[in-house]
Amino acid sequence: MKLDLSYRQIWKISAPIMLGSAAQNVIALSDAVLLYHLGEVEFAAIGFVGVFYITIAAIGYSFSRGGQIIIARRMGEGKYGAVGHIFHTMLLFELALAALMWAFMRFGTAWFFQFFLENSPQIYDKCLEYIHYRSYGIFFSYAGVALISLYTGIARPGIILLDTIILAIVNLALNYGLIFGKFGLPAMGIGGSGLASSIAEGIAFVVFIVFILLDKKNRVLNIFSVPKPDWALTRQQLNISLPVVAHAAVGQGSWIFFFGMVENLGERALAISNLARTVYLLLSIPLWGFSSGVNTLVSNLIGQARHSDVLAAAWKTGKLCWLVSMAMAIPVLFFPGKVLYPLLGKSDMTLIGETQPIFYLMLGILSFATFGSVMVNSLSGTGATWFGLRLQVISLVVYLIYIFTVVNVLHSGLFWVWGAEIVYWSVMILMVVYYLRSERWHGMEF
Repeated sequence: MKLDLSYRQIWKISAPIMLGSAAQNVIALSDAVLLYHLGEVEFAAIGFVGVFYITIAAIGYSFSRGGQIIIARRMGEGKYGAVGHIFHTMLLFELALAALMWAFMRFGTAWFFQFFLENSPQIYDKCLEYIHYRSYGIFFSYAGVALISLYTGIARPGIILLDTIILAIVNLALNYGLIFGKFGLPAMGIGGSGLASSIAEGIAFVVFIVFILLDKKNRVLNIFSVPKPDWALTRQQLNISLPVVAHAAVGQGSWIFFFGMVENLGERALAISNLARTVYLLLSIPLWGFSSGVNTLVSNLIGQARHSDVLAAAWKTGKLCWLVSMAMAIPVLFFPGKVLYPLLGKSDMTLIGETQPIFYLMLGILSFATFGSVMVNSLSGTGATWFGLRLQVISLVVYLIYIFTVVNVLHSGLFWVWGAEIVYWSVMILMVVYYLRSERWHGMEF
């Protein structure tokens, strides 16, 4: 399947992914909203442990991006029969990686969390309670991202949207039941939230498998051939994916550092930042979808030998993503009391009021993040993922120095701490655009 460069094509690829690739965002939002009503300690805890689990999930998702990029390249070249073998290689690796991540979450998090939450024993205990149950969902999560990357790579993302809707509904219902003890289920608090999310991911995975079995259009891709380990192809996928993994892990992991710094400002500051982070997750849904879509579009264009169209594809995708993001963000950020009340409504709305200055700043953060993320993923689509990692390291160093200085040297408030996001994306955008204009990435083949 050869893709074109129209806004219609960009929307057709990105819109289903925009919702479908936001599965972890949907779960994190559901967890945060319900735990907000349970108590401030639980809400502060989910802010930290939720970011931790999203980081773990992002590692698996990023490893699958190598397979997605190669699949899109083969589709652009018209080599449809090679897709099944690429998918099998990606799936086998994801399952092996899931086993390692499960072991770390079950046996290593008690030690790991101590580095960030030593001054908040209540939050530390709640985080361990959540991750105990949440860790089992990693197998469904990692296998699921392999399926998502398959259907994203072949530019047929419709099932991703349907599957995410099912995931969101099941997760919300089980969350409500297991947190508060409704529908005859035990009241498990934050642990029930972790268990509900794991079960929801399992159900969504089964639905995806049923669809694949019934989908007759995928027969030409040789998906149902016998999976065989291919170490050469695995190394090729890893060579593309490892920088993307490092980018995602460090990028998401920087939020752990961020919340660790904010924790020094007190539990109230942590709760305010968690509310801002929850809203940021909601408003980042377009960013996730368009960023994944531009991966497929750029790699497909290169497969057609249309290298000169890559930068144009990035700018078009960025502009469309920005428009969708602003349409969502402006009502939420300027009128949070009214828009968020159905989700976070309480007689005490002071937390939303205290977060309002950060909401105003977030409009600028989203603008920079939108173009920055699309540009970085355009770079990944070319195959220049190792250079992209070097750019991220430079941007991250600037980001961390800024946060440390603002919190520990200048002792500034949360508004200035959140300004680190604009600093990070500004540096990243400038470097990526410069590199894409240089055309040094031409000739990268895999």
